[in-house]
Amino acid sequence: MGNEPAETILSDARSSERRTRGGGVKRVALACKTANVTDPSTGRAQKVEITRVLKNEANPDYQKRGVITRGAIIETAIGEARVTSRPGQDGVVNAILQRPKA
Repeated sequence: MGNEPAETILSDARSSERRTRGGGVKRVALACKTANVTDPSTGRAQKVEITRVLKNEANPDYQKRGVITRGAIIETAIGEARVTSRPGQDGVVNAILQRPKA
């Protein structure tokens, strides 16, 4: 049992549901434009809009196309953040703030 990768892109929010082994259901993010970003210095999290994908080491092609995967560096309104969730598996983009905007 396997599926094609979701390849979450930066666009208006779209998601789908996939059946998992054992009959469960997994919500998959196909596109999103917001992320839950946590600031490690304060411990506060906030929902912010993603401006663009800066870097994605998973695949050079993903970086060109703006695909969001775990470990991708995204630019947000409050600064650069590293994605810690798996949007194609979890259905949500969670990130940790790397460099806050001055």
